This record gives sequence, structure tokens and C-alpha cells, in this order.
Amino acid sequence: MDGRVPGAAMFKAACPDCRGSFELAASALRLAIGGSRRTTFYSFTCPDCGTAVRKPAGERIVELLTGGGVRTLRLHSTV
Repeated sequence: MDGRVPGAAMFKAACPDCRGSFELAASALRLAIGGSRRTTFYSFTCPDCGTAVRKPAGERIVELLTGGGVRTLRLHSTV
């Protein structure tokens, strides 16, 4: 068994360091939504090399990840 939960969302991802390509469960991803495009991103740890990966998340990615149950952190401005 590979530890997947039947019916759980899986997301394709890639590591820019080792160039590994893999699928991650929603629980392996984190989404941060900020006040701008620069502060909205998703992150995960590469299962192949252990690198912490952070990638920008546009509107479509945000929709897919939130709809798939990825844990989301809303960043608030301190202005």
C-alpha cells in the first residue's frame, strides 16, 4: 500500500532542485494567501531530496488547492 486515502485529492508537483516529479497528498502542501501575487504561494518538502520548495500561486492554483483540501494560511497586512 502507498498510504493514499481513497478519494483524497492528489496534486502533481516537481522539485526545481533535484527535478523530481511526483504526486503529493493535500496534507503535504501548504497554501499562503497574501494581499498580492508576491505574497500568495504554496509550499511543500520534496519527498526525493528534502528541499523546502515554495512556488507562486495564481488564482487557478489557489482554487484547485483550496478545493482539494490543502491547509490554507491567510496572511494579513500589519499596516
